[in-house]
Amino acid sequence: MGSERAEMRKRQMQVHQEAAASVLQAHHKMGNTPTNASNACCFCWCCCCSCSCLTVRGEEETIQRSTFEQQPEGNSNCEESPKPTVDDARSWAVSFEKLMKSAAGRSCFRQFLRTEFSEENMMFWLACEELKKETNKTIVEEKVRQIYEDFISILSPKEVSLDSRVREVINRNMLEPTSCTFDDAQQQIYTLMQRDSYPRYINSSAYTDLLNSLEEPPPEP
Repeated sequence: MGSERAEMRKRQMQVHQEAAASVLQAHHKMGNTPTNASNACCFCWCCCCSCSCLTVRGEEETIQRSTFEQQPEGNSNCEESPKPTVDDARSWAVSFEKLMKSAAGRSCFRQFLRTEFSEENMMFWLACEELKKETNKTIVEEKVRQIYEDFISILSPKEVSLDSRVREVINRNMLEPTSCTFDDAQQQIYTLMQRDSYPRYINSSAYTDLLNSLEEPPPEP
């Protein structure tokens, strides 16, 4: 399993440069290209430095992880999410956007990502979507920290693959956490899934089998 995951990571990195370029281009269009800045320690939120306080976090700093689990769309099979109609499922092949707007589509695609050992990409994207809905500053800060520890930290087994530019942006954003802290990273992971995993899913037996299962049985003679 380790070698398969490593191979999947290698393949994802092949499309990473294009994903990074897309995000950078979007920033240029908005006139919001980040300026160069030094890598801040982020008060040890980032796990990217060797600060001694990383080893002395008390129990009082532990965040309730259940807040960030995406249970409705993280079940082991598609059947536990809203069952799509055959027309809904067919629409997923039209565009990645249509798939991601569908709860059932996200659930089925997440199953496929699990088989490719890249489920963390969907988990991170969903966590960012939940973060954007939060308005309470204290909760936002807690969620930002938890998302970092779960998906950005190099110490996490669920670390998502991001380029150095986006990581630098995140480290700066962590100084003043907001619901938009991971916007660049979320867009890069979205583009990665769209260009890398999505085409394979649409051409997979998993998607074909789903369509077949949703087809109405032929009328009996």
